[in-house]
Amino acid sequence: MIESCDESHVEGKCKPHLDSNGPGGKFKGMKCTVSAGNNGICRSVAPVSSPESACARISLPGVMDAEGRVDESRLRMHTFKNGGVSPDERGLVWRFLFGMYPCSSTTLERPLLLEQMTVRYQVMKRKWQQLLPGAVRLRLNGTDAELLTAVKFFDQRQDREQKKQQYESEEAREKMSFLQLQAQVLFERVTFDLEELQEAIRIIDKDVPRTDRDLPYYRNEGLGNLLVLRDILITYAAFHPEVSYAQGMNDLCSRFLEVLHSEVDTYWSFSCYMEKFSKDFCADGLYRKMELEAALLKELDPQLHSHLVTDNMEKITFCHRWLLLAFQREFEHSDALRLFEILSCDHLELISQQVDRARYQERLARKYSLEDEPVTDLQAINTDFTFELFMCATILLENREALLSCRNEVQLIQFTSSLQGKMDLNSTLKKTEEHFYNYCKRSAWDYLSSRCRIRKSKEDHFLYQLRNLFS
Repeated sequence: MIESCDESHVEGKCKPHLDSNGPGGKFKGMKCTVSAGNNGICRSVAPVSSPESACARISLPGVMDAEGRVDESRLRMHTFKNGGVSPDERGLVWRFLFGMYPCSSTTLERPLLLEQMTVRYQVMKRKWQQLLPGAVRLRLNGTDAELLTAVKFFDQRQDREQKKQQYESEEAREKMSFLQLQAQVLFERVTFDLEELQEAIRIIDKDVPRTDRDLPYYRNEGLGNLLVLRDILITYAAFHPEVSYAQGMNDLCSRFLEVLHSEVDTYWSFSCYMEKFSKDFCADGLYRKMELEAALLKELDPQLHSHLVTDNMEKITFCHRWLLLAFQREFEHSDALRLFEILSCDHLELISQQVDRARYQERLARKYSLEDEPVTDLQAINTDFTFELFMCATILLENREALLSCRNEVQLIQFTSSLQGKMDLNSTLKKTEEHFYNYCKRSAWDYLSSRCRIRKSKEDHFLYQLRNLFS
């Protein structure tokens, strides 16, 4: 069970939390609705790195051993079954969940890993800044007073970081110089397409000021975090030209920055996340995800599918933003953060793949042990139907009547806008779980029925097959 809020939180700002019955479980305890990592207080500008995270311990039961190694499967299972983690644990958990720190690393190894990541990031950032000195600072037109203030707070942070370096020991400076030399050699041969990078920076400079500045994280001195976010996004675009920058990345990266509150930690965690999901920002990735969502909706509700899906699937593309940003705007902010870590733990997807592998191995064993048995390639559970697709389908099904009444694209846009920030996460998760398990049960039933039609021997009756499938 997630711990209750500490007494420093503002009274009246808390709401019930989940118990351990899964992400759609019952309410129990209290949970603060302020942004995770903020503890209800507006933040200062994020530091370059967060050395304390390298030595901190995860207190979740059975997740971290005495030497600081993390059991990844237990971490992911705990995150899913408990409906997320406590805001106090979230920053450290995300560093492992998203791959910034290898789960196999120890408490003694992580400070060195962080030093290496810090130096490499600084060398990477310095490289594009030297090639494009005119892009080092956000261009301001003078009409946004808040952004002018943000620059001031960001510059103050830069001054603090420089003064901190002055007090480092000679030994520490020598070690950092060696790491810098290593990083410079590593990135020496990296070249940029300056025209493409400048175009990426132009779009970033439009998107960053639009990032949700109503969040407590970006209030007061925290406004300077907009400039930290900008540097992270430009560095990512410079060193990942195959992806570069696409609209929406600022919202995703902002989520990491808010929770991790560190420029270096955010860059590497965001980069690890994008290794898996960068294809979703490309046209092919968009089409594939919409194709999968349409296929799942057809399984769950053929009538709604036929109403929403045309030959070119234009009518269902409104779901893409939901999936791309992990429903960031459809739920209240603290719930959206919790949902993001639930979806990112991949627990149900891993279970589906394990079942599929076990079934495949069983088919191979039968193929070689029963010569007279016809071998057929029966339809397996579609493991491409990830939990987030079921989440999307659940929202569509829960608003079925409203969607059936939509007759054009304008009405669909109005419908999606009406949902922003108004959906109940716990109720939606519970219904999503039901759709997911019902789909798995139905698929398994269809598979086993087909098996029984092929072989009807006593040792291979239906209940025997069912036991083998889920044992």
